[in-house]
Amino acid sequence: MSERLDTGTVTMTEDKTMPMVAYVLYLLGFASGGLTLFVGLIIAYANRGTAGPKMETHYTFMIRTFWLSIAWAIIGGLLVLFGAPLSLVLIGIPFFLLGLFIFGAVGIWFAVRCVVGLMYLSRGEAYPRPMNWLI
Repeated sequence: MSERLDTGTVTMTEDKTMPMVAYVLYLLGFASGGLTLFVGLIIAYANRGTAGPKMETHYTFMIRTFWLSIAWAIIGGLLVLFGAPLSLVLIGIPFFLLGLFIFGAVGIWFAVRCVVGLMYLSRGEAYPRPMNWLI
């Protein structure tokens, strides 16, 4: 009596729950003053090493998005900080306005990156270029 074992291919699906939670926390950072953003960052760092290859690209993308946005926000903040007092003598107005523009652009860039990441995640795809500076 012989038994036949079916050794067909098994498709493994990676769990999308934690990356989805992290993306949503990133987006909620706008309403929470950045508090949920840090929780999302902790989730991304904690799960990046144990995630499968597809989800690892999303965690890398989220971590990179956080640090790039912080860097640009610091640049914008410094321009506003030094441009505001100098605007009293009119020389600082361009610096102040440029700093405000950078703040706005970083906010839009951050939101777009999160939405694009969510789109790839919802389709179950890896993020194609997690180390990219733009989108």
